[in-house]
Amino acid sequence: MDPVVIPILVAALVVVFLVAATVRIVPQARRYNIERFGRYRRTLQPGLNFVLPVADRVNTKLDVREQVYSSDPKPVITEDNLVVNIDTVLYYQITDPRAAAYEVADYLHAIDQLTVTTLRNVIGSMDLEGTLTSREEINARLRAVLDDATGKWGIRVNRVEIKAIDPPNTIKEAMEKQMRAERDKRAAILHAEGERQAKILTAEGTKQKDILEAQGTQQAMILRADGESKAVELVFQAVHRNNADAKVLAYKYLETLPHLAGSDNNTFWVIPGELTEAIRTVTSAFGDQSSGTGSPPSAERADAAAGDVADSDKDGVGAPEIEPNSTLALDAVAAADEAAKEAAAAVSDAKAEAEAAGETRLPGR
Repeated sequence: MDPVVIPILVAALVVVFLVAATVRIVPQARRYNIERFGRYRRTLQPGLNFVLPVADRVNTKLDVREQVYSSDPKPVITEDNLVVNIDTVLYYQITDPRAAAYEVADYLHAIDQLTVTTLRNVIGSMDLEGTLTSREEINARLRAVLDDATGKWGIRVNRVEIKAIDPPNTIKEAMEKQMRAERDKRAAILHAEGERQAKILTAEGTKQKDILEAQGTQQAMILRADGESKAVELVFQAVHRNNADAKVLAYKYLETLPHLAGSDNNTFWVIPGELTEAIRTVTSAFGDQSSGTGSPPSAERADAAAGDVADSDKDGVGAPEIEPNSTLALDAVAAADEAAKEAAAAVSDAKAEAEAAGETRLPGR
């Protein structure tokens, strides 16, 4: 080998080494702290940078993007002396690479310990229920303390979140029982409220039903009474218009007597005191149409019964009660039947006489 080539090769290697030691390429979102002879010199920014070989060296390489740090669950004692394990999540970002490298030896460990102490201070002033329901307040207080303490370290704490709060198992069981009792209570209240509403609605419906039924009954009674009044009025008008005499009235009176005993539950009959007058009217009115001059046996028995009734009326006792199986009752019934037959014949004769009289009066008009 030529002796001149060796020095050239050595010189080339030295140049390559010097160039490699001089040029520093920093990736995006990275920061390099440069020390010159052991003293901080500057922080390299992303891109192509030049340093003095041998004299300058890279001390720390930092990532300035937002970082996520999840700590292990830490035991914390509440105000009511219960131990709970709290797991936190920390979101931070390096804002000053020099301070992060030279102001604190291990910023992650420092942040973790500061988080634990702050949590114990905050949780120590709350009971278990307040701890479980005040996550936002705990997060805000943690962030304020950490941001104030880590500012001089060149770190900004963006968010602090409590990931989990784990009470002891006995407390969990007690909480589950409490929640179950609370749910049962709400279910019972809702069920009772539903039954109350149902009863109220049922009562309202029954009330409306009774009112409507009463109104319907009232209207039906009014209409029935109106119809009966109109019927009676028509009957009276017909009687007065046809000029009915005592024969027809006596017949109608006797016609209703058999209905007094029409029911099967009747054990005795009460013959009114006016029966004698009715029988006398009928017998006197239709006496001329009867066969023979003397009264029939049934009429004589009716007169005898009527005489007894009249005597009892004179004594002030009133209409006597006649037993159904007595002889007087049978005679009265027979007399009433005979009088009814005679009244029917009299009515037919009266109608014929009325028609004849009407035909006689028509020409005079």
